[in-house]
Amino acid sequence: MHHNARALAFILFLTPAISLAQEPAAMPAPAAPAPSASTASPAFYPVPELMSGFHQLYEQKFQPARETFNDWHSNHPEEPFGEVALAASFLFEEMYRQGVLTSDFFLNEKRFLHGIDGKPDSVRMNNFHDALSRARVLARQHLKATPKDPEALFALTLAAGMESDADAILEKKQLDGLKRMKEANEYAKQLLAVHPDASDAYVAPGIANYIIGSLNPGYRFALWFGGIHGDKKLGMEQISKTVENGRYLRPFAKIMLALAARREKQNTLAQKLLHELTEEFPSNDTYAAEYAKAMGLPVPAVITR
Repeated sequence: MHHNARALAFILFLTPAISLAQEPAAMPAPAAPAPSASTASPAFYPVPELMSGFHQLYEQKFQPARETFNDWHSNHPEEPFGEVALAASFLFEEMYRQGVLTSDFFLNEKRFLHGIDGKPDSVRMNNFHDALSRARVLARQHLKATPKDPEALFALTLAAGMESDADAILEKKQLDGLKRMKEANEYAKQLLAVHPDASDAYVAPGIANYIIGSLNPGYRFALWFGGIHGDKKLGMEQISKTVENGRYLRPFAKIMLALAARREKQNTLAQKLLHELTEEFPSNDTYAAEYAKAMGLPVPAVITR
């Protein structure tokens, strides 16, 4: 049961919106009108500087990404998304370093249930938590001025979701991870109520549905009595919404959908997504290695040497 709790805690990378995963009809995604320069929200409008920073992040150029995020945030110190992006850079780096976003981790049931071996880098994790703390302060200032401000809700959703993931997978603090899951769930519900076109948020319930649907029947039955259900097919459909219309988290949704597709023996889909990732992010050896594995080819020597 303890190991299954870790699998449950892995339900979400970035935001575990459990109850939303059961209510897909309540999450329409209408096309949002193009915002004006004065009303554009950096969380929901593809700000070029932030898009560039996330591109660097997905190419595993973590320090340049942080410099990009810090430069943008220095010019927009009131916006919580700058700190959220910075926190994501530390978490993504540790995830890559620990091999979490790979088929070796995702398809190995023992590793999947136990989490990483050893401990995460303490300096990196301290920087991660400090950035989250600053993001929360800014987000709550937004909410004080404008209740249900979508920018703040998005930041708080991601902050709680990322911390839940770090607690469960990297630091093995299961109770803390589950508490953060509940917090992220509440913020996500409020977010999608006021900003239903937030396509990045669909990856949350999608991964929740998929992971819960993958647990053993006995544990899933216990969760059912707690109001949590799982549906692998629906989960992959929801992740696909972020793949199709996401902004900053679209590449993350692609790697998660590709790994799920490999688990489900949907090799054509996995190969397509991984090929797209290798084309978009040629400097990311992880994507190149995963594409080779999905194609049944040797991992490139440049990666293994």
